[in-house]
Amino acid sequence: MGIVYVVQHGEKERAPGDPGLTARGREQAALAAEWLRDKGLRAVYASPLARARQTAAAVAAAAGLPVLIDARVAERMNWDESVPFEQFAADWARASADRNFVPAVGDSSRAAGARFREFLEERGGDGPIAVACHGGVTVDLLRTLIGDAAVPEVLLADGVPSGAITVIDGLRPVSIAATGHLDGLETGHRPG
Repeated sequence: MGIVYVVQHGEKERAPGDPGLTARGREQAALAAEWLRDKGLRAVYASPLARARQTAAAVAAAAGLPVLIDARVAERMNWDESVPFEQFAADWARASADRNFVPAVGDSSRAAGARFREFLEERGGDGPIAVACHGGVTVDLLRTLIGDAAVPEVLLADGVPSGAITVIDGLRPVSIAATGHLDGLETGHRPG
């Protein structure tokens, strides 16, 4: 498998359903695209949700590639008002604590991590590729690949920062580059 750049979508509008990016989120997507510009991308994938597609569009434009949609990288849960927000938040917390818990809306953490891993096993060999997706499913993937104890506590507690890029090489996380800051600051973090 080649290198996969997992791009956390930029900051999203605060709305249920399928909100797009805020102005700041578009800037974060542009920073991620610039960071990936010379990485030799061969494909750009996105979750079907608008915020991920918009982030992927910036990356794809910089790389001169189309955006390919794959539902296997969609978020574990997406609040669409089909359940009260309080229930959604409680289910999110429970699914984060118990990877086998299946919420009222969405997938268990274990199922989300498994489908993302399946995507990587199928498409990762096409690398280097970029995948614009969501923080919850990215953490679910990391938990699946390296185990809970090796995932940085800050990611388990706070999630993946908007615009951050997680680098995976051969189904092994290599680093997380925080490119989403508006000042362009990059920081590297090596899990485990």
